[in-house]
Amino acid sequence: MLKLGIVGLPNVGKSTLFNALTKASVPAENYPFCTIDPSVGVVGVPDARLGALAKFSASEKAIPAAIEFVDIAGLVKGAAQGEGLGNQFLAHIRETDAILEVVRFFDDAEVHHVEGAVEPYKDIEVINLELALADAEQVRKRRDKLARDAKAGMKEALAEDAVLAKLEQGFAAGKLALHAELPREERAAVAPLNLLTMKPILYALNRKSGAHNLDELADGRAARAYDLIRELGARYVFVDAATERELNDVADEDRLRFREEFGVHEDGLADLIRGAYETLDLISFFTTGPKETRAWTISAGSSAPLAGAAIHTDFKDKFIRAEVIGADELLAAGSYAAAREAGKVRTEGKEYVVKDGDVIVFLHG
Repeated sequence: MLKLGIVGLPNVGKSTLFNALTKASVPAENYPFCTIDPSVGVVGVPDARLGALAKFSASEKAIPAAIEFVDIAGLVKGAAQGEGLGNQFLAHIRETDAILEVVRFFDDAEVHHVEGAVEPYKDIEVINLELALADAEQVRKRRDKLARDAKAGMKEALAEDAVLAKLEQGFAAGKLALHAELPREERAAVAPLNLLTMKPILYALNRKSGAHNLDELADGRAARAYDLIRELGARYVFVDAATERELNDVADEDRLRFREEFGVHEDGLADLIRGAYETLDLISFFTTGPKETRAWTISAGSSAPLAGAAIHTDFKDKFIRAEVIGADELLAAGSYAAAREAGKVRTEGKEYVVKDGDVIVFLHG
């Protein structure tokens, strides 16, 4: 299952966003370090195609793709040296696939900012620096362990040490490991270190209904944040964590009206989850029938056998062929039989690259 770690400075809305995503009740008071242990929540990925296919097949149940979110206590300047709650929380981030960095994007005198003033690009730099410092220490320790074998001329140790030296140079120049431009084999060599800054980062710019949101102010702060995120080659999404949390308690049919009242016209949580998929280059395909309709998450560019492995290893190891049709095509056809009769259901082999929204029946030995 995809796993994202929610990080940021204290009081930027991490736990509120986690609550909104998971409908869980973790503390979200207005003071640093209210989340003492990381909280974990599994969130279904919203996808209108899933419900439509379940209705189409009269399925007994519909199972969405899922993302696991980990709410991690606020990091502060000096976390890599143990400030605040320090390294124990950096260790939790190492276990995630990607980082969701929550950045405060509003002015509100009643909500304390740990650095005193709201300047999003500086907040991003503080967090990224702490992640890089923690990685630099990890790399240094690994090089120390390799020193004897490298000195003895052992080939593998020399190769790994060369990659680590390249990363150290990057950290010294203020670069994240993700931007070290390592070839695939070099990335594989340092993969066991699970470096924080090798993980893709999605930035959640947290606005607040009724406050002075920076994207609406022409004071340069929003532009500086956008520029930095672009320089980092990352994506950002807007979210109003407090409003989304309040909307958890509103009936589905009333949410649109409440959004209009709050002035929050977009579903920030759906945008965030879509952004997470794009950041990690993921897509969904479906299986559907009377028992269940289910969404499966795979990497974009996966072949049919690799996609089948998401369901069961037999679908990869004993793959024969796959019957494939796009979800929209299937729904438009009215029935699977009609789709087949119209020639819309295709038979694909091992080389077929699965597309987002494919409905697949796997045939295996």
